[in-house]
Amino acid sequence: MDPWVLAYDGFDPAAEGLREALTTLGNRYVATRGAAAEAEADGVHYPGTYLAGCYDRLESHVAGRTVTNEDIVNVPNWLPLTFRPVGGEWFAPGGDVRILSCRRRLDLRRGVLTRLVRVRDGDGRTTAVEERRLVSMDDPHLAALSVTVTPEDWDGLLEIRAALDGRVVNAGVARYRELNGRHLVPLAAHSSADGIVELLARTATSRVEIALAARTTAPGHPGARRAALTRRAWAADVLTLHAHAGEAVRVEKIVAVHTSRDRAIGAPAEAARAAALRAPGFEELLERHAGAWERLWARARVESGDAEVRQTLNLYAFHLLQTASPHVADLDVGLPARGLHGEAYRGHVFWDELFVFPYLAPRFPGVAEALLKYRWRRLPAARRAAAREGRAGAMFPWQSGGDGREETPDLHHNPRSGRWLPDNSHLQRHVGLAVAVNAWRHHRVTRDAAFLAGFGGELMAEVARLFAALAVREGDRYAIRGVMGPDEYHDGYPDRAEPGIDNNAYTNVMTAWLMRRVLETPAVADAGGLTAADLDRFAELAHGLRVDFHDGVISQFEGYGELLELDWDRYRRGYGDIRRLDRILEAEGDTPNRYKASKQADVLMLFHVLGEEELTRLLTGLGYAWDPAAAARTVDYYLARTCHGSTLSAVVHAGVLARVRPGASEPFLVEALNSDVRDVQGGTTAEGVHLGAMAGVLSLFGGSAERRANAHPGAGAGAEP
Repeated sequence: MDPWVLAYDGFDPAAEGLREALTTLGNRYVATRGAAAEAEADGVHYPGTYLAGCYDRLESHVAGRTVTNEDIVNVPNWLPLTFRPVGGEWFAPGGDVRILSCRRRLDLRRGVLTRLVRVRDGDGRTTAVEERRLVSMDDPHLAALSVTVTPEDWDGLLEIRAALDGRVVNAGVARYRELNGRHLVPLAAHSSADGIVELLARTATSRVEIALAARTTAPGHPGARRAALTRRAWAADVLTLHAHAGEAVRVEKIVAVHTSRDRAIGAPAEAARAAALRAPGFEELLERHAGAWERLWARARVESGDAEVRQTLNLYAFHLLQTASPHVADLDVGLPARGLHGEAYRGHVFWDELFVFPYLAPRFPGVAEALLKYRWRRLPAARRAAAREGRAGAMFPWQSGGDGREETPDLHHNPRSGRWLPDNSHLQRHVGLAVAVNAWRHHRVTRDAAFLAGFGGELMAEVARLFAALAVREGDRYAIRGVMGPDEYHDGYPDRAEPGIDNNAYTNVMTAWLMRRVLETPAVADAGGLTAADLDRFAELAHGLRVDFHDGVISQFEGYGELLELDWDRYRRGYGDIRRLDRILEAEGDTPNRYKASKQADVLMLFHVLGEEELTRLLTGLGYAWDPAAAARTVDYYLARTCHGSTLSAVVHAGVLARVRPGASEPFLVEALNSDVRDVQGGTTAEGVHLGAMAGVLSLFGGSAERRANAHPGAGAGAEP
């Protein structure tokens, strides 16, 4: 096995979605799934292309309600390229042309996708096709195809059609298909005699103009005839040339994309056309592109394990870099939890940077800073969200997109029951704590005092203000009520109408951590304009927040110990895979709120983020008895009550167990390693990769750089990371 090549032989319709996601090519500005160039969205193939930060908001009517959702937009498809002998059928999936063999090869080192296909048409003619594809890491506005068509046993006229297709919709996630997915408004489609095909569209409500221009040539065939085809939201260039058995015909398609969000351009259509005209040929583009990847790999590589493990690590680093390359520095975008690889989670930004920063920050601090600036630019929106609830500080949204408002939908769909249900996950206020941890980690890597004295310190101070406002004094302790922890199976109490749980241990302990960091770092107080009263309040919280215990372990939240025990054996016998226990219980008319059953690590997140030493300091500083025996009991307790419905859960359990009980970590390490490459969640990777889990795996297998960066963020500003 070559650790630098991901290869698939044959065509498997059931696996095509996964393969398309894992062979996505991108450069942080734009990414395109690894669908065949001749394919359209047909239930098997899904040739989605996504631009970082390009969102649109539409209304839909579901379950008797009008709901509004913001989505990352599936933009016009630049891939379409097909062929036929004149008078024959265009090569397309499901047509009369039969695929004899198919092999797909992703060169991770150079960022090139190669596809080798042999086909036979209805008249018995056999043709070999080689397609090479890149999305330039050198120039983020360019992408290219090089397609070689070789007639094996026939002579005659060959037609090659290269198109741009703006007729696409958002339909890549089955459970969203009841929602309005028509985000593109076609403006113009044009194909000219000089071989330039152009397409212009606009997003429906955000009104982002998206322009594509393609230049198609047949090097070595100057006499090829050219014809232009144009339809609404679709335009093509058709080349006709003589083909001979055994002689290869190569065609290059160079594509440029610009939007009205780009800097230093005039009209997007003009910029795209000019870029397509001046771009070099495929081979020169490839040379520059491969050079850019070589420079990235010099900083990004993780060497560990056998060839199969190294291949997976290279694949995960490859996809992380395609979503968080240095090109992000010129963009105002966050890190979508599912990358630019599909439409799951609607392309929104969650808390996944918490798992990404330990790998990313020491290698690409400029990228880490750019992701933090995305949060900082949305600080006014977070302040307004807090103010609407009568709070000080900044309340970051659980799901963030274009402008920083809360994008968590009002409803979510349970495909098992077919019902639409209230979505209360916006109550995961701990997302702000993740922002603060990431800011602190970035400072510890860079030692940049100006960062904490500037926007980094402001972020930390404003999050601290919010949690100081959320905390209420009850006797000699402070409580935080009506929130959700990382475990999304518990969004309330079974006997309470209003959503939210009280005194989530992860939220409260991480709040105490943040208060201590701010109090120890005068630069943060100065950057945030904190007053003496603020600091006095923070000091009270640092030593007075409530943490509940039961049966000698930390309670995930207040009242957790009173919940019912789940009959795990019954559900495993009845359903097999119970990762999505919430859907199973809801379909039975029940709710996980009644049970001691967690979707993913919650209490154990404290061990993962802080490490045992800092967790001990915090709990004892809060006045609670805590020792290694209590830690071991807590790990064992939640290990038995977690069903790992999130890919992040195996990462956390593997990391925690590797430190406290190494012999027990291997099953979780294997599951984390296989999370996307083998799609352990059963179909979710096809909708977009899981970047947090990928980065978490890289940190688990990585060397000293990860350990220093994950340098559990408890140390003071002057301590060694």
